[in-house]
Amino acid sequence: MKLSWIRNPQVSAMLLLGAAIVGLVIANTGLGPALDDLKHAHLPFTIFGLDLSAAHWVTDGLLVVFFFVVAVELRYEFTQGDLNSVSKAAVPTIAALGGVALPAIIYFNVAGADGAQGWPIPTATDIAFALGVLALFGRRLPSSVRALLLALAVIDDLIGIFFIAVFFTESVSLPHLGLAAVGIAAFWMLGRIYRGKRGSWPLRIALVVIAAVTWWLVASSGIHATIAGVLLGLVLAPAPAESAREKLEPFTNGIVLPLFAFTSASVAIPQVGIGELSPVFWAIVIALPVGKLFGVTIAGLIGQAALRVPKAERVRLPELIGISLLAGIGFTVSLLMNELAHRTAEELIVEGTLGVLTGSLIAAVIGAVYIAVLSRRYPPVETAAIQAQNAAEYLRRTDAEG
Repeated sequence: MKLSWIRNPQVSAMLLLGAAIVGLVIANTGLGPALDDLKHAHLPFTIFGLDLSAAHWVTDGLLVVFFFVVAVELRYEFTQGDLNSVSKAAVPTIAALGGVALPAIIYFNVAGADGAQGWPIPTATDIAFALGVLALFGRRLPSSVRALLLALAVIDDLIGIFFIAVFFTESVSLPHLGLAAVGIAAFWMLGRIYRGKRGSWPLRIALVVIAAVTWWLVASSGIHATIAGVLLGLVLAPAPAESAREKLEPFTNGIVLPLFAFTSASVAIPQVGIGELSPVFWAIVIALPVGKLFGVTIAGLIGQAALRVPKAERVRLPELIGISLLAGIGFTVSLLMNELAHRTAEELIVEGTLGVLTGSLIAAVIGAVYIAVLSRRYPPVETAAIQAQNAAEYLRRTDAEG
């Protein structure tokens, strides 16, 4: 069963949003305390020394599968897709850097010293959510718009993964890390062997076992466990990687991401006035939609001009603004970085979560309206295809007559 419907970016985005809303609603009803207890509950036994709460089994366990799929997509984009050359990757990279730098600067200035550790939170873009909104409201837009948004979000997530590895690691166990490196090397070698033996079940089982052991070693080393998923996805040979992505995508879209959204969004809204919310909340709410809008737009324009991209191939300012608005949907990676940045301050996790949800919602709503209006300026997809076909036929006949 292909489950093609759940691969649809529109469906994925709606599942994410629906799960987050359900989690937020339940957390603010009489069931809220019971849900909070469940999130913090631990198993009565450890698994090879790991003692994680139910919420951490989602963020440190299931979410690894999502990052594995993201890494497979990253590798494809950098080898065969829209980022397979320096020239193709340059503009979205510059735009992504602008979309990371300006939100971080805004956050620093608004949050102040008490919340400074959360500066990476508004730098992320949610690939699934952003592409889902674009697919839903921007069907008539040129394919170059989706390509740039995808490339921007992919590079954005790569930067976010780097932040997780560097800034949210307190101590590292070198023996565990060294053994994890051995596991990654073994995974790479076995993937290359598997490439020519696609029907070999023993090899598939061995890959799964090595991946699980490597995940445990990375989690035990002190580095966030999601890094294991990224590294394994990057080193796996293309054939088995694509096969794994195809099988895991329905699982990540239908279970992992909605469960993570539900878990992360299930926070009790503080019973305070708007003016009493912490600077962390306001920093994220402003930095996500505003920082991304101006950061991506300005950097994108500068990148296209500096690299002398031919005018016919450039993404125009109205389209770049639409991409920038959708880039302000932080959601998944922003929620994860919020939990990591504020893990010692429960009240900041709550306000940071509300900030991510509010800022992402603002960006999604404004972006959806803008994209829908912009999309109306273009002919329907069917009409555009017919026009292109007629133009090609005209040129063919002209050449034949000449």
